[in-house]
Amino acid sequence: MKKDIHPTNYRFVVFKDMSNDYAFLTKSTVDTKESIVWEDGKEYPLVKLEISHTSHPFFTGKMKLVDTAGRVDKFRNRYQKFQDKQKK
Repeated sequence: MKKDIHPTNYRFVVFKDMSNDYAFLTKSTVDTKESIVWEDGKEYPLVKLEISHTSHPFFTGKMKLVDTAGRVDKFRNRYQKFQDKQKK
């Protein structure tokens, strides 16, 4: 086996699903600039997620539109311009 290929800076990190405010604490090596005070009163690094197992349609059984980048609005605006040209 190769030596020194695995990261050594594991620490506790809070991952938070921003679509439903679900958060969980686990060990990770991910870098982040934000932090949060956890239920135990200690401060941990925070990683914000767009989707997790509590909001993903596969796990919830519900279809849910997650549009954080405004893709649907951009599409509607482009399509509206096309429809306006058709009406003229």
